[in-house]
This record gives sequence, C-alpha cells and structure tokens, in this order.
Amino acid sequence: MASIQLYTVILVVGMLVTGSFNTLTKKAQNDSVAAGKYGEEHKFNHPWFQTLLMFYGEALCLFVYEWQRRKRKSSSDGNTAIQEEGKEEPERVLTGIFVLPTCCDLIGTTLSGIGLLYVPASVWQMLRGAIIVFAGILSVIFLKRRLYPTNWIGMAFVMVGLAMVGLSSVLGSSAAQDSGVTHAEMLLGIILILLAQLVSASQMVIEEIFIKKHNVPPVQVVGMEGCFGVIFMSLLVLPICYFMPATGHFSSMHDDSIDAVAQMYNRWPILLFGALYLLSIAFYNFFGLSVTKSLTAVHRTLIDACRTILVWIIDLFIHYAITTDYGENFDMTYGFLQLGGFAMLLLGTLLYNEIIYIECIASPRPPPGSGYTEISADFEGSQPLLDGSLRFG
Repeated sequence: MASIQLYTVILVVGMLVTGSFNTLTKKAQNDSVAAGKYGEEHKFNHPWFQTLLMFYGEALCLFVYEWQRRKRKSSSDGNTAIQEEGKEEPERVLTGIFVLPTCCDLIGTTLSGIGLLYVPASVWQMLRGAIIVFAGILSVIFLKRRLYPTNWIGMAFVMVGLAMVGLSSVLGSSAAQDSGVTHAEMLLGIILILLAQLVSASQMVIEEIFIKKHNVPPVQVVGMEGCFGVIFMSLLVLPICYFMPATGHFSSMHDDSIDAVAQMYNRWPILLFGALYLLSIAFYNFFGLSVTKSLTAVHRTLIDACRTILVWIIDLFIHYAITTDYGENFDMTYGFLQLGGFAMLLLGTLLYNEIIYIECIASPRPPPGSGYTEISADFEGSQPLLDGSLRFG
C-alpha cells in the first residue's frame, strides 16, 4: 500500500513539474535573444519550429508504449492477456486514423505558440482553460452528449474568468512595456490562444469519434500523432513556412528553421530550453496518462490548477529575484483582476466536473453510462477523451 501511494505521489509531482516546465521553457525560448544565420541578434521567434520540437517530444511516447507492450507480453501470453482485459491489439502501428488529429494538433499548438509570443506565460496558461467551453459545446453537437445545469453554469464561470484574464493582460500597461509588444499584439495573442483551444477541442472530439473505437492505448495515440507530426512538419509545413514572406499579412506564417538552429548554436541556453521543452512534453504526457488511470477528476483538476499557480509563481520569482530578461512582473493595477479571473476559471472547472455543487440548481449525478460528460483523457475507460489539461503544448 505504501509503495502504491509513493508511486502515485511521484506521478502527481512529475506531472506538475513537467507540465510547468513545458510552459516555462517554451516562453523562455521566446524571450531569448541571440544572433541568427545572418549574425543579427533578435528574439527567438520560431513558433512553427517549436511545434516540431513538441511533436518530437510526443513521438518519444512510442518508446514507452513499446516498453509497456513488451512487458505485458513477457508477463504472460500476449493474446490471453489482451482477451482478459477485453481489448484488442491494434492491427497496424501506422494507420490513417491519426492523420486528422495530428493536423489539429499541429494547427492548435502553433496558434497557441504564436499567441505565447505576445502574452505572459501565466496568462497563456490560464487562457487554455477555454478548452472546457469548446469541448463541452462540441461534445453536445457532435457526440450528442447531455450537459446538465451545473455543467453550463461552470462553463459560464469559465467564460467570465477568461474575460477577466484577457482584460488584465490587454489593459495592463506594465506587462506590455516589459514584453515589448503593443496592446494590439497582446489582443491578437489572446485571440490566437482561444482559437487554438477551439482547434484542440475539435481534436479531442475527432479522437473520440475515430480512435476510441479501435481501443488504441493512449500512450500510442500520443506517440503516433507525434510521428505523423514530425513527418508533416519536416517535409511540408516548415519548408512552406521558410518561403513565406517575412513581412505583410502572412508574416506570422514565416518561420526560418535554419535561423532557429543558428540561434540555438550561437547561444546554448536556447538549445537547453529547447531540449528541456522536448523532454518535458514526453514526460508530461506519460505522467498525465498514468495519473488519469489512478486518480479522479478532482485530482486532475487540482493538479492543473496547481500547475497554473506554479507557472505564475516561478515566472514572478525569475523576474524579481534572478533576471528581468525572463519571467513577468506583477501589474499592481490589473494583476488582481488576473488573479480574480483565475479564481473564476478554477470555480468554473470545479462546477463543470461536478466536483462542487449548487444544490438549488444542480441535477443529481446520473448513473454511469447515462451520457454525462466529464472532461477526461482516459481512452480505455468509460469516460470520453476530452481533457485539454493532459495534452501538452
């Protein structure tokens, strides 16, 4: 019993630490300045290249899947074990069902990465809570699930919280000055992050429709999407981005990967941040999927809330105690509005998952299998796949 509890603690701590790291290291890369391929110093503005790093991190999950598969086969006869679990081994490792989710992952991660260029890491982390609203609405439209009054009220609280966080970012003059972006760019960043959550929610619905019926293990899904993503980015997306104009209406599509490599070569911290980001993606998905199997929605919600707080605290600590080149400052005028927005986001998430109740309006929790929606990334259980907090990016 003690060993099981220790293992669970390790998983939770690992998920919290690696989840915070993939946000902080990605933002640290964006804030870094180094000489590019032409010798001119500029910020590391390569969101499309960072998406490639993310896919490499996801692809590493296939090693975990292979290790788990071999371990399962060595413990007992493979076919017998599978039949006892009531699952079928996928017939092929490479299959087209991963293509569409991978495209959504590519678009969502890149939009979110571009948005991160213009907003602080804490705001970026909080705005990702919008995925609850989009996932809930899309699950009603496409998956024909029923949402109860508590779910809708929770979504309303989330939307209020998103508005408060967004306003605190746009109106906060000090944040804009420190990051060197205009208020218009910060607003653009917020819009792109919200659009990214819509795409990510669509990805989860697609996975629910096309992948769940094949009983594909979650770690394999992440790994296969990572492999397809690496192929798409290397052979198609990044070459196109390289030849897109660097100025004008399509400037956000431009990404010079050669310049990105040159900057990492010329300044080792950028290379270190990239390596840590890649590894944190892999370990976060592993820890997150492992936690999903052993803990409830209560734990997952609280872990993700702690992740947001940890990102904010570390960002503030870095800015005030280590160097002003990284991290973010606390806006005394609008910082408390952001804090209030985070509280509303947390409350909305708790209400949506029926972790807390409003007795006068909340419907009784329906019996298992009645169609009640709980955000979860448990591919193998009775719950749907919808969980934005357990996908990296």
